[in-house]
Formats: sequence, structure tokens, C-alpha cells
Amino acid sequence: MNKYFGENNLKAIIFAAGEGKRLRPLTKNKPKTMVKLFNMTLLERQIDVFQKCGINDIIVIGGYKDETIDYPNIKKYKNLDYDSTNMVETLFCAKDELCNNTIISYGDIIFEKKILEILINSNEDFSVVVDKNWKKYWEIRFDDPLEDAESLKLDIMNNILEIGQNVKNIDDIQGQYIGLMKFQNEGIKIIKKFYEETKEKSKNSKNPINPNLPFKESYMTDFIQGLINHGCKIKAILIKGGWLELDTINDYEIYNKMYQEDKLSEFIRLEN
Repeated sequence: MNKYFGENNLKAIIFAAGEGKRLRPLTKNKPKTMVKLFNMTLLERQIDVFQKCGINDIIVIGGYKDETIDYPNIKKYKNLDYDSTNMVETLFCAKDELCNNTIISYGDIIFEKKILEILINSNEDFSVVVDKNWKKYWEIRFDDPLEDAESLKLDIMNNILEIGQNVKNIDDIQGQYIGLMKFQNEGIKIIKKFYEETKEKSKNSKNPINPNLPFKESYMTDFIQGLINHGCKIKAILIKGGWLELDTINDYEIYNKMYQEDKLSEFIRLEN
């Protein structure tokens, strides 16, 4: 029996508040995470993978069209301000659920079970999944691999030094953050305290984690970079493919074409 079963009180929090405007018309009547891809919704596939890894305490934070999210054995929260806030505020709509070992996932990704297993088995307080084969994947989605990619720099111990910045040079990208992470032990206490302190500071001055945005619009990468600047060691959990992000209609069309042509296994192996 793998060590992640049973004793760790693992829970999963899935972000499902986003409207997914770049996926219109697929998201006209449902949130991004309820779009079907390869005969399952993104959310259904995530729940399935979590449960196969022994994680049954699953929290979904909805927002846009959240009434369409109706799966058994999940706990739902709602970001009432989903249309004017971003991922950090979405996460802290369920701050009382942040305890013990908590895995956090963007709702617009799917990933292989083996990736989740690696993350579960990390002993670090802060663990963030990073794809080293990002360039090959980005090349099928964008004419220019630098389009939509963000900086990610690692030290020799695979701790993240920089994340989420705009880049002009491909050498500034040592991988791409996929939107899957785990906070545990002291990490949980630290993120709660850091969130409260940073939010309070932003009331009287610029947003400390992204001066270009109001605090309520902060990205998760802003929050992670803020933790790094605060002195936290954020461990990169390195993978080579095994996941997909569904962000645009172009993504949707590319993935379905590859699925029909039986070429999808080059990037992800589906269990269902």
C-alpha cells in the first residue's frame, strides 16, 4: 500500500470560480471546469483522480454558474465576488478548510494519477508541480512558445526563485507551473498569516505582492512569489508532461483532434 493512503488527512481544494471567457461558447451556461473533454468534465476527471489516490475530502470553490456543479461527496463554497477577484481571494473563501495537508488545484487542468502521487509523497511544507517539458507542450498551442509562458527559475536544490513574471528570453523559463500544489505542516500556518498581513498592508498602500494590481485581483503566482520573497522555501516537484490545461477554444480543438487521431498519449495518458 502506498504511503499516501490512510493517515495523512489529505484534502483537496479545487478552484472552479472562473467564467472561462476564452472558452466561449462552451462556457455560456457553465463554468470552465464543467466543460467536457474526452467524455468527462474537467472537474469530474479531477475528482476521480483524487479519489483514486485516497483523497475523499474534496472542496470545490465555485463562482460563475456554480449551480451547475453537482457531484456527490464534495463540499462546495462560493466566491461571491468571482467576477472582480482572482485566485488568491478564491482560495481564502475556504480558509477554514486549510489545515493538515492540503492540495490545491486549478479547475482548468487535468493530470495523470502518477503526478498527484508524486505531489502527495512530498514532505516539504510548500510543494509546487513544475513541468520541465513545457516547451514541447507550448509549441502545439502557440505559434511562439514565449506567448503565454511565464518565468520560472530554480536554484540547485529545485527551490523556486522566481515565478509568474513576463519573459522575453526563453532562458528565464526552467519549467512551467501547472496549477497544482500542496501546503502542509508549518506551510498552512504561514500562508494564512501571510495572506492576512499582506491584505492588511494593501489597504494603506500598493499591493505588496503585485503593485500593478489591487490585492483582490492577485494571481496565485503573485502569492507564491510573495512567499518566496518572505523567505519561504517553495519546492518544485518536477515532472515531464502528463497534464493538460484547457484555457481557450484553440486548446479544445487541438486536444480533440489529437484524441481522435490517437496522438494524445504524447502529452497525457488518460485512464478513462
